[in-house]
Amino acid sequence: MPDTTPPQSKLPDAVGVGYKPQHFAQILDDPGAVRWLEIHAENYMGDGGRPLAQLRRLSEQFAISVHGVGLSIGGDAPLDPDHLARLKHLVSWLNPASFSEHLAWSTHGDHFYNDLLPLPYTDATLSRICTHIDQLQTTIGRQILLENPSSYLAFDQSTWSEPGFLTEIARRTGCGLLLDVNNVFVSASNLDYSPQAYIAAFALDHVGEIHLGGHDMDQDDHGQPLLIDSHGRRVADPVWALLDYTLLQSSPKPVLIEWDNDVPDWSVLSAEASRAAKALENIAA
Repeated sequence: MPDTTPPQSKLPDAVGVGYKPQHFAQILDDPGAVRWLEIHAENYMGDGGRPLAQLRRLSEQFAISVHGVGLSIGGDAPLDPDHLARLKHLVSWLNPASFSEHLAWSTHGDHFYNDLLPLPYTDATLSRICTHIDQLQTTIGRQILLENPSSYLAFDQSTWSEPGFLTEIARRTGCGLLLDVNNVFVSASNLDYSPQAYIAAFALDHVGEIHLGGHDMDQDDHGQPLLIDSHGRRVADPVWALLDYTLLQSSPKPVLIEWDNDVPDWSVLSAEASRAAKALENIAA
C-alpha cells in the first residue's frame, strides 16, 4: 500500500519554545520571536478534549516538534508496543516537523521512573539502542532525533565517548541528533571536561535541533558543586556563550527554549526566545 502520509514539514532555522497550555492565547496573539513549538508526546496521546483541540489550532500557525519523554530507548526491555502505537497515531494525524527522544532509560520491568537515567556507552548498549531506534523509525515512518543527556556520573564500563557513541548511532540508524547545549554544560561541569571540546567532537552536521534550558546549582555528598538540569529558570549566561560557540562551529539551526518547571509568565519566556533569536541573527549577519 502506498504511503499516504502528508509530506513532513521542516522546522525553520528560528526559535521555538516548549508549549504550555497557560500560554495558549498569548502565543496566538503575540508570538514575538517564536516560530515553532515543542510538545511532549505523552501529553497528547488521548482521543480528544481541550489539549488536542488547542494543539490542532496551534499547528495551523506554527511548525510543531514532538518530544518523547517516556519511550525508554536506552532500557533493557523491548519498546512498549502500546506506547509505540499511541506515538504512531499522534504522529500520523499531527504530521509534525520533527520527532525526538532521549539517549536514556526510564523503565525497568513494570516500574516507570520520572527521571531520564544515563547508561554506559558500550558495544552492547549501542546495539540495543540502534535496534530500538530502527523499530521506532519504522513504526512512525520518519527519522527521529536523539538527544544527548545531562549526566551526573560516568560509568567505568564505557568504551565510547558520548559524542562518538551518538555519531555511531546516527551512522547505523540514519537518525538525526538533538543537541541540548545546557545538557552539555551541565555534564561538562559535573564530570570536569571542556564543553567546547565536547561540541568540537559532536557530529554537528547531524543536528536537527538545538535545545536551551535553565539549570540549578546543588552540591554532591562531598560538598562539590553539582549542576541539575531543572528546566526551571532562565538560561545561564555561560550556556548562552556555549550556544554562540556552537553556532559558530555549525550553521543556523532551530533553537528551542525549554522551561518545564515553575513556568513563568509568557513575557519572561518570550524574552528568552528573543535572546535566542538574536544569537541566530548574529551568526547569520
